[in-house]
Amino acid sequence: MSGNSFGKLFTVTTFGESHGVAIGGVVDGCPPGLEISESDLQVDLDRRKPGTSRYTTARREDDEVQILSGVFEGKTTGTSIGLLINNKDQRSNDYSNIKDRFRPGHADYTYQQKYGGRDYRGGGRSSARETAIRVAAGGIAKKFLKQFFGIEIHGYLSQLGPIKMDKVDHSITNTNPFFCPDESKLDALDQYMRDLKKSGDSIGAKVSVVAKGVPVGLGEPVFDRLDAEIAHAMMGINAVKGVEVGDGFDVIEQKGSEHRDTLTPDGFETNHAGGVLGGISTGQDIVVHMALKPTSSISVPGKTIDIDGNEIDIVTKGRHDPCVGIRAVPIAEAMLAITLMDHCLRHRAQNTGVQSQTPVIAGQTK
Repeated sequence: MSGNSFGKLFTVTTFGESHGVAIGGVVDGCPPGLEISESDLQVDLDRRKPGTSRYTTARREDDEVQILSGVFEGKTTGTSIGLLINNKDQRSNDYSNIKDRFRPGHADYTYQQKYGGRDYRGGGRSSARETAIRVAAGGIAKKFLKQFFGIEIHGYLSQLGPIKMDKVDHSITNTNPFFCPDESKLDALDQYMRDLKKSGDSIGAKVSVVAKGVPVGLGEPVFDRLDAEIAHAMMGINAVKGVEVGDGFDVIEQKGSEHRDTLTPDGFETNHAGGVLGGISTGQDIVVHMALKPTSSISVPGKTIDIDGNEIDIVTKGRHDPCVGIRAVPIAEAMLAITLMDHCLRHRAQNTGVQSQTPVIAGQTK
């Protein structure tokens, strides 16, 4: 299987399956001298890990990351950083009933057809369990971006099913189990999820991520456009079916006179573009939204086929998130951080010393 690596100068490669011994990864290209520890990475891993509330899967994993290499005396050495997280709470028997049948809307059928077989235990490699390593790698990128570039990244749940957030207060996002930035919606979210769990069904969600303090000039303006690589990163997250940068699909109803972000000597007046023009960062906030589908692992009976092509009924057992979008917030933050880290290093490599006679104007924040 190829396609397990992301990035060009700052690269992340992951390995492992949901019910294997462990999941792990290698981070390459991190500059030397960054102070980093396992506790730095654990903060976001604790935000992502399962079993933290009644609204997520009941699987309990400590998700304690071990740094195996690339860090000496508390600082990165410039060599590859090895990361490992042991799996502890696997219940493979929960999946024995789907060994020879395909869960509709899942990766079972496509993995079977592509590889001639599959690890049916928790989805194997297709499980979102793999994203824990991305979050750990993203923790390295986040710390570097903040320390050396002043970039900060904030993610939040912007919509769950029919419930849309009207306010964005980053100070409360990490104080509730939904990563919700709108305190007035917490009771509605709680009741909605309680009713959903009783029905045995699942729901989709919208997650938004904002990067503040991004400098002008990141991105390669043809195939490696910054917005294109951000979309690539977000679409690589399990269950993501759509990505928007800035106003996204709202531009369909906008006129050019409304959408364009006017430049003034004092800065941009708006940020409809989401911080990217021509594939290059403008110095404004990078604003990204992604849509996540409802998980297909539900207890509501449905129709499918077995390994021989026969029509059968299926009910998925096991421990699953009724809304995968909730725990996707730290994953989305990590993937945006990894992408920006890669482009910061690429920009530094090619454009160090480049000067422009045009002054840098202030970016409109959002």
